[in-house]
Amino acid sequence: MFDMQEELKKLPDKPGVYIMKDINGEIIYIGKAVVLKNRVRQYFQSLSNQTPKVQAMVPRIKEFEYIVTDTELEALILECNLIKKYRPKFNIMLKDDKTYPYIKVTMNEEFPRILMTRKVEKDGAKYFGPYTSGFAVKDTIDLLKKLFPIKSCNKIFPKDARKQRPCLNYYIYQCLGPCQGDVSKQEYRALMNDICSFLSGKQDEIIKRLETEMAKASENMEFEKAAAFRDKINSLRHIAQKQKVVSTTMEDQDVVAFSKDPTDSCVQVFFIRGGKLIGREHFIFEGAGDVTDSELMTSFIKQFYSSTAYIPREIVLQEDIDEIDIIEKWLSNKREAKVHIKVPRKGEKLKLVEMVSQNALIALNQFKDNIRNQESLAKEGISKLKELLELDGAPQRIEAYDISNTGSTEIVASMVVFEGGFPAKKEYRRFKVKSLNVQNDYASMQEVIYRRFTHARKEKEDADGEAKFSRLPDLILADGGLGHVNSVLSVLGEMNISIPVAGMVKDANHRTRGIVTTDKEFDLSKDLTLLRFITSIQDEAHRFAIEYNRKLVQKRYKGSELDEIEGIGPKKKKALIKHFGSLKNIKQAQVDDLAAVEGINLELAKKIFEYFRQ
Repeated sequence: MFDMQEELKKLPDKPGVYIMKDINGEIIYIGKAVVLKNRVRQYFQSLSNQTPKVQAMVPRIKEFEYIVTDTELEALILECNLIKKYRPKFNIMLKDDKTYPYIKVTMNEEFPRILMTRKVEKDGAKYFGPYTSGFAVKDTIDLLKKLFPIKSCNKIFPKDARKQRPCLNYYIYQCLGPCQGDVSKQEYRALMNDICSFLSGKQDEIIKRLETEMAKASENMEFEKAAAFRDKINSLRHIAQKQKVVSTTMEDQDVVAFSKDPTDSCVQVFFIRGGKLIGREHFIFEGAGDVTDSELMTSFIKQFYSSTAYIPREIVLQEDIDEIDIIEKWLSNKREAKVHIKVPRKGEKLKLVEMVSQNALIALNQFKDNIRNQESLAKEGISKLKELLELDGAPQRIEAYDISNTGSTEIVASMVVFEGGFPAKKEYRRFKVKSLNVQNDYASMQEVIYRRFTHARKEKEDADGEAKFSRLPDLILADGGLGHVNSVLSVLGEMNISIPVAGMVKDANHRTRGIVTTDKEFDLSKDLTLLRFITSIQDEAHRFAIEYNRKLVQKRYKGSELDEIEGIGPKKKKALIKHFGSLKNIKQAQVDDLAAVEGINLELAKKIFEYFRQ
């Protein structure tokens, strides 16, 4: 039995992390302390002076643990790792902990490449970002390859020089041809330096040099060459106009500010590189409207920078944070260079913070509007579905099923659940079809429905077992037409289960168009509310099924002898395995059979054939 008062007396006079647990032993809060004895005891003093969150949390604490560390910095790092791992209920949680894409220029190679990465390493390459989407990175890289005749291949020069014929880019003058030895290392690296200047926001320097080159070409009556310089200059000017200068310091900065209402908060980050805004991101904290400004900002900084790949020299904040010195030290250690955290009171940086805060308010209002729209859609969708299908009551729990397969392999199914019109993701289930090795959606659907309701019966009989299927739906929706509906009903009939079933029908463009039952098909084109509601269910069922299918396919394709063959990447490997069904069949295939696979030319087919006969 945990004696709270006795354990409080045992708390050490040292730094560390404390872990609060509820009656079920579930971790509900994790914090750090400079002195564990003082910090943990504060929770169990008078609650009248505590924040609403602490007032709600303390009565639920039935026991606690603590981990002593040597330093406060170690405690901070441990706290961040434990919060990320356990995601406690009463901690302010950053749900979106994604890694952002960067542009990497491999200046550590003799003939550098340009590529996208989500990991920043100390490898001698140059990194630019972060960008808020992979599409932005792809568009930028594509533009760079149009403006600068750099290589698009992944070959390493001079090691791979003259091993193969040059690609099409070489013949259409979009690559200088390092594979043919047509450009020196110094000339090529000068071009890559221009790219680095471009990505650093120094287009003006490049434009001036190009204008000189254009004038020189014009004087020498090389008009085609001059026109090419002119087009490149115009493209660079267009890009320069799109990049907004927001700081005259021309530094790398992250500016962090927030907006709150009584229930929720939104934190916005502006990524400023070389004085120019290259991207921004916002984060919604639901149910965190009553936390203090300092707690909100401190929690965000800890969680965001514990996972981000790049930390700038300066972080500008709207609000003071707790333990600023130790957090600065932690960030400086991660960056391997000094990091400055500043909270401006006046001047240009304060105006920047105010601008970011205004954007956070806009994002928070948009979030609220979206929630209201979703609630309205869910409420109306359920009501209209009840009326359309003439159900006895509103279908509060809807289960939707979809089948996904890759040919005759990796046949899987999804079961997604909507409760009250909203996705209940903890209730989602997925199935790998066991009885079939050929594509048959009807039979696959029957197996899944039988297994789902058999599990429900077993759970009912075993009162002590884990309940994963015992809650039954008010309505079943199958992704498909009348054949899918009859498949489900046939299984339910054999099991003496009475639940309404309908099919979600798509048009020729694979878009939701209607609902079908054994009696009638309903066209939803004239009821946009119900159409949107059913589309959201059908899309979610499809997403969850195909996500599982891809996971199994990737697992199947990962690691193969094919990886050892030069010229075969993930796409070609996938095409080969999909075509032949197994590695064994690929090994036995003849050259002509291999060349018949999409993406495999005769030369590569011969290489594959010879590899397996060495």
